[in-house]
Amino acid sequence: MNSRQQKILSAVVEKYTNTAVAVSSEAVAEKYLKGVSSATIRNDMTKLEKDGYLHQPHISAGRIPTDKGYKYFVEEIMKDQELSLMEQKRMQAELLKLKAQHNRLSRTTAKLLSSFTGSFAINRLEKDFSEFGIRELLDNPEFKEVDEFCKVAEALDYIDENIDTILKQVKEGETKIFIGKENPIKEISNCSMVVSPYKTKKGEKGVLAIIGSKRMKYAKNKSLLEYLKKILSSSVVILLVIGNF
Repeated sequence: MNSRQQKILSAVVEKYTNTAVAVSSEAVAEKYLKGVSSATIRNDMTKLEKDGYLHQPHISAGRIPTDKGYKYFVEEIMKDQELSLMEQKRMQAELLKLKAQHNRLSRTTAKLLSSFTGSFAINRLEKDFSEFGIRELLDNPEFKEVDEFCKVAEALDYIDENIDTILKQVKEGETKIFIGKENPIKEISNCSMVVSPYKTKKGEKGVLAIIGSKRMKYAKNKSLLEYLKKILSSSVVILLVIGNF
């Protein structure tokens, strides 16, 4: 893939992440590759589609990223990102505020994560399992079809039983991204997952994870997990976040 095609793929990922609408060559030319004709971009998009990085849902529609396209973006194009100082302070303040209102850290953290991600959040603190925000997750347009809605909702009902299955595919200390059909839970193959195990200062094992639509903001979510590792490093916590950021 040449540099222009990488820019096109990156543009399609960004635009589709924000709109959930197939991206046209004209839209890419107008905002992302000024000075390059839409015809040239259209030819490159056709090549990216033949190579399996993009998909055209309808003949007259634009393109959307495939699992392969998202994976290439994450591994070859995406740059690491840190939460801004303002975002860090906001997260700390919200965590302290919720902690003052609730005694259960698991419930507190689940509500905080749901608030920040606008999606479904779970926190497992040893044997204490809390969840919050299923409505926010299923409000995403990917889950508007009844069959998909029911499949995802049912899988989430049993997510606590699948955490060990997820962890078997992640090495200690790494942050791993599963996209689409790579997802360890086959019932939510229309979702992506970011998983990051860690250890507390006491040596207790924990894990951070995010599950959401494939349109999730991968760099942002990864930075969220890394920061939560930092502020929860002294707690005995296993944390699971499900949704977008």
